[in-house]
Amino acid sequence: MDEQQDHYFTARPASPAELRRVPVRLAGQDVEVVTASGMFSPDGIDKGTRVLLKEAPAPPATGAFLDLGCGWGPLALTLALESPAATVHAVDVNERALDLCRRNAASLGCTGVRAGTPEDVDPGTRFDLIWSNPPIRVGKAVLHDLLTTWLPRLSEEPVAPGPSGVAGAAAYLVVQKNLGADSLQTWLRATLPGLMGPVAVERVASSGGFRVLRVTRT
Repeated sequence: MDEQQDHYFTARPASPAELRRVPVRLAGQDVEVVTASGMFSPDGIDKGTRVLLKEAPAPPATGAFLDLGCGWGPLALTLALESPAATVHAVDVNERALDLCRRNAASLGCTGVRAGTPEDVDPGTRFDLIWSNPPIRVGKAVLHDLLTTWLPRLSEEPVAPGPSGVAGAAAYLVVQKNLGADSLQTWLRATLPGLMGPVAVERVASSGGFRVLRVTRT
């Protein structure tokens, strides 16, 4: 399995771990992170994640946040840098990605990041904010299972608004338009109410061939 194939839902990537240091900009800061082969976007921040970072509103100052499919950590690190008092759960099944996310969090002083597999997260944890660039290419069945597992864990408690003024728990997903963003939005609207009660699934941004979808309880 080559580097482009083995990063999605692979616990132990087969390709050699070639560590590389990459300069990136996160939360308005120029920083250096460590990435490697055998994982998603080892050369820096991918286009979809850039769109999400640009279009999602600033997170609340505190709370429990989730980066679903964290990779080496661009979303989790941004959340932690912008909200150092929050707890950020960075979830992935790729052990190499989790190791790199932990290394990057430590080097940037992001003490609130908790990188682990889905099984490492307490089933009772509810999230005030979810950010994800979900792995669309794993196929609909796996993707749908992923989203129906985690999106219903949005908190039902009131969440104080962040600097943007957006209140309430929310999930932000970035999906490429030509890989089914619009059909996914339709599917989420039809499926999530049966799992978590009334919801709104809105397209809040469209940029560079990507859609940003927001899921909130109503």
